Amino acid sequence: MRKLFGTDGVRGVANIDPMTTEMAMQLGRAAGYIFKKDDRRHRIVIGKDTRLSGYMLENALVAGICSMGVDVMLVGPLPTPGIAFITSSMRADAGVVISASHNPYQDNGIKFFSADGFKLPDELELKIENLIFSKKIDSLRPTAAEVGKAYRIDDAKGRYVVFLKNTFPRNLDLKGLKIVLDCANGAAYKVAPAVLEELGAEVIPLGVSPNGTNINAGCGSMHPELMAEAVREHRAHLGIALDGDADRAIFVDEFGHEVDGDQIMAICGIDMLKAGTLAHNTVVATVMSNMGLDIALRRAGGQVIKTAVGDRYVVEEMLRGGYNLGGEQSGHMIFLDHNTTGDGTLTALQVLAIMQRSGKTLSELAQVMIALPQVLLNVRVERRADLAEFPEITRIIQEIEARLGGDGRVLIRYSGTEPLLRIMLEGPDKVEITGMAHEIADSVTQHLGGKKEGKK
Repeated sequence: MRKLFGTDGVRGVANIDPMTTEMAMQLGRAAGYIFKKDDRRHRIVIGKDTRLSGYMLENALVAGICSMGVDVMLVGPLPTPGIAFITSSMRADAGVVISASHNPYQDNGIKFFSADGFKLPDELELKIENLIFSKKIDSLRPTAAEVGKAYRIDDAKGRYVVFLKNTFPRNLDLKGLKIVLDCANGAAYKVAPAVLEELGAEVIPLGVSPNGTNINAGCGSMHPELMAEAVREHRAHLGIALDGDADRAIFVDEFGHEVDGDQIMAICGIDMLKAGTLAHNTVVATVMSNMGLDIALRRAGGQVIKTAVGDRYVVEEMLRGGYNLGGEQSGHMIFLDHNTTGDGTLTALQVLAIMQRSGKTLSELAQVMIALPQVLLNVRVERRADLAEFPEITRIIQEIEARLGGDGRVLIRYSGTEPLLRIMLEGPDKVEITGMAHEIADSVTQHLGGKKEGKK
């Protein structure tokens, strides 16, 4: 059983267990031990987003890693995919990201990348946990010249900007496009505007003034309404909103209407199908993706394979099956031909390339997929219990599934990063499935406690 790691690293409120400096140092020591394979000097990259607590966790991680005789390369605020890229391109032994992604500033997290830029598999994360709780490495303490050192990589942002620009077709540019770009006061506040401007776009920047406490605050991919309003005000061609660590992107078209990750997968997947570049004619998505994506790909001659929720599981399936495009409805998109993890800025560039090549607006491109009505209702639970232990809850779920038949579906799961039970329903009638979601949520709160938090 996992004690620390969720679906995307270790997360929690900063300075409260497990997101303490003490735990960060132990995570650093365990990672240093695992990635130190021989007697040569080893190096681990550490990057972060713009949260105030990033300073203390960064220093604790550095102390832990160096205490195991491993050197640290510090890149400062940089998107999660940028850290994955730097880790791989600089031939480091591992990478560490200090970020809680789309969560509010008081939260933080720590996640790891292996030398090839991919997130660690479950078994390696469990090994890190076991090293910490078994205290097996407590007595391993190099001394004198064997202690690690830390130094900064001053050109990391420039390297990442060049990498991103090289993923955009050389025969195209962004001249003539007016783009609203919301960086969520997060890790991409410098690199994302630079990339789009250097490719010729007129950029209207939002969320590019981080102060340590305003990351994701009323902006970014969690609040696309700000971007949508700016698109309408400035009559821009589209809007792009990133989250705090910039591994996801949400779009709005020229009318300010949201275009989510499923629609982006449909746009990119069908474009790649036509070009003959979609590996095995397959897009990898999660069980949260709308059935409209399956229908759109099937009509175009492709297919969708579903995984558990979490971009790491999408990537694992892509590697297993040799696929090159995958993602999540939330805006994580993985283009394995270019990078090893979700990358919001890279995703934006792929969509912009399709717009420029086709001469179509984003609203026109989005018409390739018609989404079925979908409702997501969260219940903040007091404890994570197996729903099968509550016959009344399971009875209501089964009755609703029977009522939907083959025209919809019910998906219920616990969040991997928060104490939430997520209730998702899909079907032809939005009003009907909204009522059904509330039926399930009311039964959950009655038997498990907690409270409903919202719906989409």
